[in-house]
Amino acid sequence: MFEVNWLRRARGTYDELKKAAAKSLESRTKKGRKKTTQAEGLFKQVAKTISLLSTNPRHPGLQTHPYMTLEHPYDNKEKVFEAYAQNNTSGAYRVFWCYGPDKKQITIIAITPHP
Repeated sequence: MFEVNWLRRARGTYDELKKAAAKSLESRTKKGRKKTTQAEGLFKQVAKTISLLSTNPRHPGLQTHPYMTLEHPYDNKEKVFEAYAQNNTSGAYRVFWCYGPDKKQITIIAITPHP
């Protein structure tokens, strides 16, 4: 198990997705609709990705691979990784993360839609 740390912007994005999902769920419940909304589904996928990262960053479903464009927040010589929260979706969300700052810790750098 890895302890999950967050950079401020990543935590902000996660909290925004969570808030949108909760608002959507409340609205859907009031209207008596059963089908989950896009906001709810997106948050569920991102939350699952974070959970998988904390247990096994190399889980095959994450399709984790190095990402060269972002700078490691703790050590410029270390790698930043990209994990898939969604796949085969227009604007599929990705979670960018790195190991550190200490052993058995990972840091979520950003949660963004793929360009």
